[in-house]
This record gives sequence, structure tokens and C-alpha cells, in this order.
Amino acid sequence: MPELKPDFDLVLNRTTHVSTDRVWKAWTTPELLKQWFTPKPWRTADCAMDLRPGGRFWTLMESPEGDQFSGEGCILEVVPERRLVWTSALGADFRPNPSGTDSMLFTAFIEMEPEGTGTRYKVTLLHAEADGKTKHEAMGFESGWGAAFEQLVELMSR
Repeated sequence: MPELKPDFDLVLNRTTHVSTDRVWKAWTTPELLKQWFTPKPWRTADCAMDLRPGGRFWTLMESPEGDQFSGEGCILEVVPERRLVWTSALGADFRPNPSGTDSMLFTAFIEMEPEGTGTRYKVTLLHAEADGKTKHEAMGFESGWGAAFEQLVELMSR
């Protein structure tokens, strides 16, 4: 993990009773990810992921009014049940992502470690510029990613 830059980066820490294997499964199984990834009342209408360095990470989010927004990136690192890293700056197979230039560029680190029978969970978003961090905060990073995590916990507790 690179050194954090407070003016550019965001971090979310949580702990849950859900085991790391189940948190990992929720993150890496498209049909599960669609059920929790976007905070309600929005939803993840579709997603695709190719779990390998260079693989595609794509989501299609939908508002309650039916407006759709897609996000595409490239998976950089996969460490089963520990770490998933992707960036919006690249598309599949490490190709530059032309759609990424229209939105904020970031690299996401999703990290999990066992804590007792549960999981210590951390999301770190490294932004290309301070403005990206500011925009992500204004969009509700803490509440949005926090709500999504609660939805993950609810789903995987069943």
C-alpha cells in the first residue's frame, strides 16, 4: 500500500462478525455484489469482474428514477480473502480508460483481515488529485460506502 496523502485519499474502517471468506465472496461474486454494492434506494443493475490482474471491474448503478451510471476499471491485485485492488484509470488488460478521464480517477484498495471469527475491513481510495477526493467526499463517501458495507453484512449474515 502506498503512503497515504491526506489531501488526496479517503479511508473507511469497519469491523464485522461476518467471516473474511464471506466478505470476500460478497466482493468477488457478481450476483452477490449486485445485491449490496450500491446504497439503497439506488441499486447495482449489473456488474462484471474478471478476477485477475488486468481483468475488468465494471458496475452499472441505477437511480430510483431509472437513470444509469457505469463505472469501469482494471483489477490490479487479487489476494484471496485479503485484498482486492482496482483502478478507474485503466480498463481491461491495463489499457488506458478513456471514460475515466470524464470522472474522478482513483485506485481502490479493499482489504480484509480476520478478527476473531469476524473481519476487520478497510477501504482506501487513492485519488489522482485533491479535487477527486473532495468530489468523492461530497458524494457521500463515508455514508455511501458505509451503507454499502452494512448491506454486505446484512446479506452475508443470512
